[in-house]
Amino acid sequence: MWWVVGAVVVVALVSAYLIWTAGRVDRLHTRVEAAARALDAHLLRRAAAAAVLAEERFALELYAAAQIALGAGPDEREAAENDLTRQLRATSLPGDVPTAVAVVAASRRLALARQVHTDLVRDALSARDRPVVRVLRMARKHDRPAYFDIDDPTIEPRPSDLRVA
Repeated sequence: MWWVVGAVVVVALVSAYLIWTAGRVDRLHTRVEAAARALDAHLLRRAAAAAVLAEERFALELYAAAQIALGAGPDEREAAENDLTRQLRATSLPGDVPTAVAVVAASRRLALARQVHTDLVRDALSARDRPVVRVLRMARKHDRPAYFDIDDPTIEPRPSDLRVA
């Protein structure tokens, strides 16, 4: 009789673990999708701020890079964002110009959003690689998450650009 109780307890514990694991995989993929949307929004904000800065400073190459980044499709997004980052680093960003401050702030927020996205993708891929998840195909309804691989988007004003009062 005790073996029946033991078997029921073991089945209940295994079932609870499998349900918890499946829920974790689903939650991680949902969080990755939310982080990807947030990252996309921050990419658009930085590109828009860079376009405004380029218009103010008459920087044609920066304006072109910002417009390309704003209109880039999913396949060309990483290259467009890397080009925009290079153009921003080549541009003088004085610390007392409001549009330059907006670009620097947008770049910092983008770096944070990218880090959150990278961490969540790593966690989701780690969860997908567990043997029980692979054997029971718990992640089959979700696409495999991918890293968004760009240069460090943090832009800082150059010390020589800062005006000392």
